[in-house]
Amino acid sequence: MKQIPMRLLLRITSIFSIFALILLCSCRELEPENGPGSVNWEDRTVKSATLDSLMSGETYLSVYSQIYSSKEKRTHNLTATVSVRNTNNLDSVYIEKVEYYNTAGKLIKSFINQPVFISPMETIEIVLSEDVLKGGTGANFLFYWKKKDRTPEPFFEALMISTSGQQGISFTTQGRQIK
Repeated sequence: MKQIPMRLLLRITSIFSIFALILLCSCRELEPENGPGSVNWEDRTVKSATLDSLMSGETYLSVYSQIYSSKEKRTHNLTATVSVRNTNNLDSVYIEKVEYYNTAGKLIKSFINQPVFISPMETIEIVLSEDVLKGGTGANFLFYWKKKDRTPEPFFEALMISTSGQQGISFTTQGRQIK
């Protein structure tokens, strides 16, 4: 039996180690800088009294945590990204309350306790993870907001997405002002 020279053995070990390190680094999932749901509501708060002279409104937004597939008993879970956009390039808009309801109309969560601002041309997001199914197939949001008289109302949109194997599902919904 022939022995492998130590020098060759060290070289093979080094190459294998480098290959393993490259493989491990390429398989690691990178964390986003601002993770899902990373809005720091406390940093955005404003005093209610400063909003007294502003116009108010309410917007309804449908969101789907699940959708039916092929039959009523089979569903696909979805991740939903809810975007709240200030389309004005001069003035902030203000969100007074954000309520999330499930299919049965039961309040699941209130996202803010006091009014917050959205800067000009800014977008804030609420991410509902695919594994959180509390909303069901007919979840929805109510947004209570305020703005200056000639400022456009905030724009509300939801993007729902799911992937499984080589199949992907995605669609959007847009908010509808109800008051």
